[in-house]
Amino acid sequence: MTQIGNDTAGKTCEVDGIGLHYRTDGERGKPCLVLSNSLGTDLSMWDAQAAALAGDFFVVRYDTRGHGQSASAGAPFDIGRLGLDVVALLDHLDIARAAFCGISMGGLIGQWLGIHEPRRLTQLVLANTAARIGGAAPWQLRAEQVRRDGMAAVADGAAARWFTPQFIAREADTVARMVATLRSQDAGGYAACCDVLAQTDLHAGVGTISVPTLIIAGEHDPVTTVDDGRWLQRQIAGARLASVPASHISNVEAADLFAAQLRTFLL
Repeated sequence: MTQIGNDTAGKTCEVDGIGLHYRTDGERGKPCLVLSNSLGTDLSMWDAQAAALAGDFFVVRYDTRGHGQSASAGAPFDIGRLGLDVVALLDHLDIARAAFCGISMGGLIGQWLGIHEPRRLTQLVLANTAARIGGAAPWQLRAEQVRRDGMAAVADGAAARWFTPQFIAREADTVARMVATLRSQDAGGYAACCDVLAQTDLHAGVGTISVPTLIIAGEHDPVTTVDDGRWLQRQIAGARLASVPASHISNVEAADLFAAQLRTFLL
C-alpha cells in the first residue's frame, strides 16, 4: 500500500467506494507535504511546486473527489467527506502526520482538517481561500448550469476568473492547458463540488485551529481577497499572512514565489 519514491504514473486509493487518484514525488523519508487542488483543476496544477519541493519533501498530490481521475460516486457529499478523503489517503500511505497546502476549495478542505483532524497535521497552508467562498445561490446556479449544459458553460470565462490579464497575455499556453483541464472535468463531479461550496461556511470553527498556519493571498484575487486572508489570520492564533502578485490561481501565476513561501514556512 505504501508508495516510495517518485510515482510518475499515479496510483489510486479506494476511499468510501471511489477511486482517489494521487501521485507522489520525492523520497519517502522526507517530511510529507500534501497538495490539494482548486475547483475545476487536477493535481497537475501543482507541477511547479512538486518539482521545486520534491528535494525537501515527500510530496503527495491528489485529484479531489469528482475531479481529474478521481471519481465522485454520484452521491452528494460535503466538506467533511472531502477532508476525510485526505485522512484516508494518509492512512493508505501509512503517514501519521503531514503538512497540508490547499488552494481555494483545497483551502476549505485544509480549514476543515485544521478544525477536525489537527492531530494529522504538522503545518497548514491556506492559499487563495476564505472561511466561506462566495454565497450559496451563485454556486447552486453554477451547479445547475453545469448539470444542464456541461463544462463548456463555465470553461469559456475561467481564465479571467483565475489569472490577471497580464499573465493571460504572457503565458497563453499555460492558461490554455488549465482551461482545457477544466473543460475535460466530469460535469457531475464538478457540480457536486459546487454544491459543497454552496453549503460550506467555516466561520464558526476556524478560530479553533491550533496548527501552525500560513495564509497565502493573491494581491489581485477578486474571488478570495487579501481581506479574506487577513480575516483568517486574525482568527487563527499565530497565523502568518503572505501575499503574492497574482490572481486566484496564485501557485500557477506566481509559481516560484509560491514555492519559496512554502519552503520558508515549512522548513
